[in-house]
Amino acid sequence: MTQASASQPPAILCIGSVLWDIIGRCTTEMQRGSDMPGRITRLPGGVAMNIAMTLARFGVRPALLTAVGRDPEGDELIHACGHFGLITDHIYRSEDLPTDRYMAVEGANGLIAAIADAHSLEAAGDKILRPLSDGSLGSEDAPYAGQVALDGNLTLSLLDDIVASPAFAKADLRVAPASPGKAERLRPFLTRTRGTLYVNLEEAGILCQAEFTDSETAAQAMLDRGAARVLVTDGGASATVADAKGTITLHPPRVTVARVTGAGDTFMAAHIVAEARGEDRKTALASALKAAATYVSGEPPL
Repeated sequence: MTQASASQPPAILCIGSVLWDIIGRCTTEMQRGSDMPGRITRLPGGVAMNIAMTLARFGVRPALLTAVGRDPEGDELIHACGHFGLITDHIYRSEDLPTDRYMAVEGANGLIAAIADAHSLEAAGDKILRPLSDGSLGSEDAPYAGQVALDGNLTLSLLDDIVASPAFAKADLRVAPASPGKAERLRPFLTRTRGTLYVNLEEAGILCQAEFTDSETAAQAMLDRGAARVLVTDGGASATVADAKGTITLHPPRVTVARVTGAGDTFMAAHIVAEARGEDRKTALASALKAAATYVSGEPPL
């Protein structure tokens, strides 16, 4: 364990997917079956990684809890994490599971299609959480009491265990689905009224089994379903924060879209940092929207 991470517990843990993003981008609009020229990049990604990288840009040094293979891709990924200033001491390194990957195609009209291969993270299961029970970061008798950013690439059963676990009893849980296809995995946080949920309009609809046309209606429906606190985004249209204190809806700045993958993770990380600075509900929401808009425009979200 490094001296920096051994001196005190990290201010925030990012638990979930850390993988390689393989993104194909085209500057023109694309449809199903399109075959267009563009650029293909490979960058560190995954919901937990994207959140952690954004936190690091804001001066917060998070620790990662995830599964990374002991393969060349995994070694390269761990090195990249260190380059971004992330704490990797507690990552579960598997001998027999490959490093996960995510592949997406984006056009000028947004995300066209994506496939997330997070099977190694799912297979590792609760092994990635051992530092929270073995004394490294906490235990059931002395649970970790900081912030925890969770992503929906974890299995439903593991997320359900986390909600009920004494090891997370004192944690400030911040939760986001990895994608609309995995939104259902956040249901334990509704049934047990735990944590702050960050979802988009589609994901809110899946969780509430309804269709929504605006973020404010979706956020209120999430509260009615049991959510303790929720932030619902609707692309460039609006975003709403809702809890027992009421709802606040704001509109994001208008920008030219250069990328979309990672925008939701940037919004979540920026909101966490804004609240840590002591900003009130409305100001924190505005700060997060500004950071996400800046990211979407192609600039660093600072």
